[in-house]
Amino acid sequence: MKAVTWHGKRDVRVDTVDDPKLVEPTDAIIRVTSSGICGSDLHLYEVLGPFMGEGDILGHEPMGVVEEVGPEAKGLKPGDRVVVPFNISCGHCYMCDMGLQSQCETTQVRDQGKGAALFGYTKLYGQVPGGQAEYLRVPQAQYGPIKVPDGPPDERFVYLSDVLPTSWQAVEYAAVPKGGSVVVFGLGPIGQMCCRIARHRGAGKVIGVDLVDERLTLAERHGVTTVDLRNQAEVGGVIRDLTSGRGADSVIDAVGMEAHGAPAGKVAQQLVNLLPKPIAAKVTEKAGIDRLSVLYAAIDAVRRGGTISLSGVYGGMLDPLPMMELFDKQIQLRMGQANVRRWIDDLMPLVTDDADPLGVEDLATHRLPLEDAPRAYKMFQEKRNGAIKILLQPA
Repeated sequence: MKAVTWHGKRDVRVDTVDDPKLVEPTDAIIRVTSSGICGSDLHLYEVLGPFMGEGDILGHEPMGVVEEVGPEAKGLKPGDRVVVPFNISCGHCYMCDMGLQSQCETTQVRDQGKGAALFGYTKLYGQVPGGQAEYLRVPQAQYGPIKVPDGPPDERFVYLSDVLPTSWQAVEYAAVPKGGSVVVFGLGPIGQMCCRIARHRGAGKVIGVDLVDERLTLAERHGVTTVDLRNQAEVGGVIRDLTSGRGADSVIDAVGMEAHGAPAGKVAQQLVNLLPKPIAAKVTEKAGIDRLSVLYAAIDAVRRGGTISLSGVYGGMLDPLPMMELFDKQIQLRMGQANVRRWIDDLMPLVTDDADPLGVEDLATHRLPLEDAPRAYKMFQEKRNGAIKILLQPA
């Protein structure tokens, strides 16, 4: 089959690799019809290379049609149309029962000290082949895959793999009061959906912060008040002006470790990537730092007693945090990988509603064949050609 594979920093290729096979009785094989490129994939493209292996198959936002099922993959049959959550979870362990599927005790990557295995996401999370491919082996298929109806286009459902549950959890964790205010830093796919979900759930004022014209325009189209970082020297003051001088009730950081405006962190990340791979991996794991400009801005912008929700991926171990300010302002901080399955019952009625209340058909800016993946990654990473969300579609 054809698959998108990692070969080094900013070097992804479409290779011919072995077709996946059933390995465990709970496996399934799906024929992929759509697979998104996530902002998290860009971390692999840029700074998390020390944890990647030559030829690793990328991608964790797939959907498609079931081709084969193992004898214990109950509830699935060939021909079923499914979305595959990015985290691999069993559905019956203590953590899954708690609604913390991203910490599944059956698939935890214990030798790396990490939570549930993820599709297409480094040695730290199990080095499981990903879904930017023609076919995908799905472990724990008795629980993970989400069956969706035939008929509507893939764009109605593909975001259930990651974008929608991640955004829903980010808004849930942000604890936005009814009629209250929320600021979303970063208007990529997750930030866009955070804004729409916050409005849908009753936020009174939704403010989106970014510095890319197309992202700001898309957010405005969905009723968001936008702040262009390029025009503001001090974004916290702007947020306070928009929230009666107090600051926002809730702030969502949808950017993460590669934020703009953090030159020291960027240089440190680039220097680590110049080290031999085994050393770079150890340095990143034990002494890595993130670009924290957005997190600092979130701490400044949130009101006293407010809540910050982190959905952008962070990976540093030595990140300096302004603990005095966090403590003095009595800020609540929540974060973590999305527990995809936990939020599907909330989201399914919205993506099957003919009115499309979250505008899922107004998110993808590019739909490209799988073989165009190298160009797609480069375009997305460089924020060119209006690229906000790219879907890869195997022939």
